[in-house]
Amino acid sequence: MTHFRRPVFKETAVRPRFEALGGVFTSRTKSLQLDMDRYFSMIDEGALMLQEGIKRYLEDRLDEFELKSHEINVVEHEADKLRRQIKHRLYSEMLIPDSRGDVLGLLETLDNVLDDTKHVMTQFSIEKPQIPQFVREDYRELVEVTVKAVLELTLAVRAFFRAVYRVTEHLDKVHFWEHEADRIEQRLKRSVFASEEIELLSERVHLRYFAGRLSRVADQAEAVAERLAVYAIKRHM
Repeated sequence: MTHFRRPVFKETAVRPRFEALGGVFTSRTKSLQLDMDRYFSMIDEGALMLQEGIKRYLEDRLDEFELKSHEINVVEHEADKLRRQIKHRLYSEMLIPDSRGDVLGLLETLDNVLDDTKHVMTQFSIEKPQIPQFVREDYRELVEVTVKAVLELTLAVRAFFRAVYRVTEHLDKVHFWEHEADRIEQRLKRSVFASEEIELLSERVHLRYFAGRLSRVADQAEAVAERLAVYAIKRHM
């Protein structure tokens, strides 16, 4: 986990300007704004599917879990197509030239979040880890705070385009939930390796791996948050 100095914004100086302009978008780029909103919603959707899928897995409702795993693959595929369309429009139509590089960087790093979300579900589907009852609640908490980090991230990204002075409040929450994910991951790992219920080292390692995969989604969200903090500072320069 990386720490950085939180940017301080002069709200009174910039709030009217960005509210009046609607962020980086103009009337010419409203359709692009709608496409990007759809893309951000797909990131949210993937995160919520992860939460629901793991919940069903922990409840041994494996058929329902597999359905969620399939659904998240569909969402990730559609999001990839939409991201490529947005990227093409940014270049071919010369839209938002002043912020194009930042927007492309955000799209690429957000794609990493959705990719990791899908990957976790896929690995659960393939490897089917045997999760003891005594750590199931830790897994539930871990996926819950991980998803909260992702949802706060997309709120921060939306604020960047509409009301940049609100970015920081959401970024603070991303960092908070990522820290919580780290804390729960460590607690889960300690429980696994201290337990006498698990006989094989391979089973302990397997459980550690999946805890790490879930926590990595929150790590990716924080990585995007740090990039977004830099972009927000640039908007004020």
